[in-house]
Amino acid sequence: MSASAVEAAIETRRELVNAALDERLPIEDPERLYRASRHLLDAGGKRLRPALTLLVAEALVDGAASESYETVPTLDGERDIDVMAAAVSIETIQSFTLIHDDIMDADDLRRGVPSVHRAFDNETAILAGDTLYAKAFEFMLETGAPAERTVQALSELAQTCTRICEGQSLDVEFERRAGVTTDEYIHMVEQKTAVLYAAAARIPALLLGADQETADALGAYGLDVGRAFQIRDDVLDLTVPSERLGKQRGSDLVEGKRTAVTLHAREQGVDVEALVETDDPEAVTEAEIDAAVAVLEEAGSIEYARTLSRDLVERGKSHLDVLPENEARELLCGLAEYLVERGY
Repeated sequence: MSASAVEAAIETRRELVNAALDERLPIEDPERLYRASRHLLDAGGKRLRPALTLLVAEALVDGAASESYETVPTLDGERDIDVMAAAVSIETIQSFTLIHDDIMDADDLRRGVPSVHRAFDNETAILAGDTLYAKAFEFMLETGAPAERTVQALSELAQTCTRICEGQSLDVEFERRAGVTTDEYIHMVEQKTAVLYAAAARIPALLLGADQETADALGAYGLDVGRAFQIRDDVLDLTVPSERLGKQRGSDLVEGKRTAVTLHAREQGVDVEALVETDDPEAVTEAEIDAAVAVLEEAGSIEYARTLSRDLVERGKSHLDVLPENEARELLCGLAEYLVERGY
């Protein structure tokens, strides 16, 4: 399937998710809190995770692509499920994690706009993230699924949020210690990033009544493409201009974050800490980042990360064999490829 067809499919579902967010997360009292909660959602985003949720529903159930995905029949045909409620829940969790991540990293920009704690204040940003976290569980309760399946979906969401926090904790720890291995990094990426892709793929299967083998395979697909997505982000952080990234280019390197690129470079004998030496991250110039990237390219570290992400995508796509052969399955394969080939 062509990249343009995949992009068009993502865009179509993105618009539907945006409309659902407007409807289900209105700005109400206290207005400042809800404006802060919606700040990053209104700033944009590709909505890849909720698009994945919708595409899995389509792949499982013929005719699932209703106008709003609010009436998707279960696999046994006994009732309709509001899959869009689950998709909105997933995107709400994503936004919650971004708000808190920006606070912890003291990042000024996200999606080309001031981060929530900069646009408002730290206290409001923390509350906005907490509000989105709680709202996600409210939305998941609104799918109309049978009680047992709803409990399974809620359990999946809760476990996912716990693992995201564990992954964030590891990310912070890795900045403070030497000797982090690539395997440790991949585990951190799985916890911090990939588990939400896994939940996005697994939850619609649970809600619609798919068997355990199918749900597990879809979760494995999500884990692999989620790992690939984060590793690809490691590359994009270094290679895409700041104005397109929506944040400072090379911020991971400047902040001393462990990434697939920098860990590989260390193994090649590169003094990564010496690539960008500054007491003021905001004072780092594009020329300094260019010079650092040249060293990482010479070490083969950027190509290593690109190859690793592609390999993970290929493995992820193999898990889709449990699905019927249809257009939605092909789009899920295309989405996986898009995650590692995309720019900004």
